[in-house]
Amino acid sequence: MQEPSIETMAQLGADVVGPGSVVSLRDVSKRYEVGETIVTALETFDLDVAAGTFVVILGPSGSGKTTLLNLIGALDTVTDGTVRLSGRDVSNASRPERAAVRRGTVSFIFQTFNLFPGLTALENVEFGADVAKRADATTRARAALDEVGLGARLDHFPHQLSGGEQQRVAVARALASGNPVLLADEPTGELDVATGKQILELLVAYAGEGTTVLVVTHNREIARIADRVIELSSGRIVSDGAPVGGPVAVADLQW
Repeated sequence: MQEPSIETMAQLGADVVGPGSVVSLRDVSKRYEVGETIVTALETFDLDVAAGTFVVILGPSGSGKTTLLNLIGALDTVTDGTVRLSGRDVSNASRPERAAVRRGTVSFIFQTFNLFPGLTALENVEFGADVAKRADATTRARAALDEVGLGARLDHFPHQLSGGEQQRVAVARALASGNPVLLADEPTGELDVATGKQILELLVAYAGEGTTVLVVTHNREIARIADRVIELSSGRIVSDGAPVGGPVAVADLQW
C-alpha cells in the first residue's frame, strides 16, 4: 500500500482548531486491555497547545504522560475522542496515514535513544533529516551534532559512545529534522547537569524560533523553564499553567 502524502493527510482534518493551535485533544480517552482488566491511561482529556510553546508535562509513573505523548505524536490511536495535529485529525488514522503525518510534522527524542547500531552518529542524525525529506540532510546533521557538542564524534557508532553521548545523538536527530513539533521523553535523563542544561538551552531556543516543544519529565526543576506546566495524575490534568513566578533561565536550574 502506497503511503499517503502530507497533502492527502491534510484533507483528513482540514478544520484547524483555533488560531495558532498545533495540538488539540477533545474528549480523549485511552484504555488498554491487560488480560481481563481494562486499564484507563487517559480519561476524558482536553488540551490545546499553541505554536512555539515550550510545555513540560509532569507526573509520576503511570500518570499517563507517555500515553499522552504517543497520542500527540500519532504513534497510537485513541479509544474515544479526537486528536488533531497541525489541523489534521489523526484520532483513528491508519498506520500509513499516521506515518505520513509524523514524517513532516513531529520529531521525537526517546528515553531509550532508538539509535541504529550499524550507523554512525552522523548517519543516525542524517536518517532523521532524510525521513523528513530535507534536501540538505548531511549539512543539517553535522550542524545539529555540533550544537549538542558531538562535532568530533561524527564517525563513532552507538556502541562507541557513552549513554549521555547517545542521548545527545538522539537530540541532534530530532533537531535536524526541522519539524514544527518536537516531543521529548525525559531528554536529560542520561545526562550530567552541565550537558543537560546545554540540551535544555537548545530546546528553549528552538521553541523561541517557533518549534512547539513538549517535554515529559518527572524532574520538577526542569518545569521552571517552561512557558506552561501540565501536571497529570491518574490520566487527568490536575494543574495547568505557567510555573510559579514565571519561567526562569536554564542557568538557574539546579538538580
